[in-house]
Amino acid sequence: MMKRLFSFLLKCCFWFVVITVLWVALYRYMPVYYTPLMAIRSFETTEKTSTFKHKWVKMEAISMHLQKAVICSEDQKFVIHNGFDMEAIEKAYQNNKKSKRIKGASTISQQTAKNVFLWPNRSWLRKGLETYFTFLIEKLWSKERILEVYLNSIEMGNGIYGAEAAAQHWFGISANRLNMNQSAAIAAILPNPRRYKAQPATSYISARKQWIIKQMGFYGPLKFPKKNDEKPKH
Repeated sequence: MMKRLFSFLLKCCFWFVVITVLWVALYRYMPVYYTPLMAIRSFETTEKTSTFKHKWVKMEAISMHLQKAVICSEDQKFVIHNGFDMEAIEKAYQNNKKSKRIKGASTISQQTAKNVFLWPNRSWLRKGLETYFTFLIEKLWSKERILEVYLNSIEMGNGIYGAEAAAQHWFGISANRLNMNQSAAIAAILPNPRRYKAQPATSYISARKQWIIKQMGFYGPLKFPKKNDEKPKH
């Protein structure tokens, strides 16, 4: 009986790895038109929040300002880490031991893994799977591809997903025309896109936007490392 159970579990693990690796490998080339988060949000919608806007666009159609803005606001070590920012994780751990307000340390890679392959609720199972999928996308995708999927998949407003939909919703223009101020405004609402507005901006969002713009100036040119090349340092 135990032998059969062990054999069954082994086969389940084998097929889980095969299916997930193929799934991640497929998304290395294929646009991500729909995510589990979008499906979950559709079940949560009411008449007031029935908006759903999403349009996949290639990286070339997304303003470089927005690319840099989200990196500067969410994960400044994105191009040099392996998917996990250990220093940020340690800081968050120390903060969460002392404070009731839970602070996260998710990188852009982790957020991409969560949004594309998993569900949003916090649990040890989801966190474990997030770590697994983060490892896979870091191994199978380039940094540029990770950012491309991230910018096309994340919430950038209530029912607004991805850079193109966000640019049109907040500013009435396409994503490739976003300037520095507009890009920083969108990046500023990412911590809580269902609550905050890129325009008109509150005093909190305006202050956060100015901080992001300052960080963009410090960051310098955005350079993506090639696969297997030495990663650039900032």
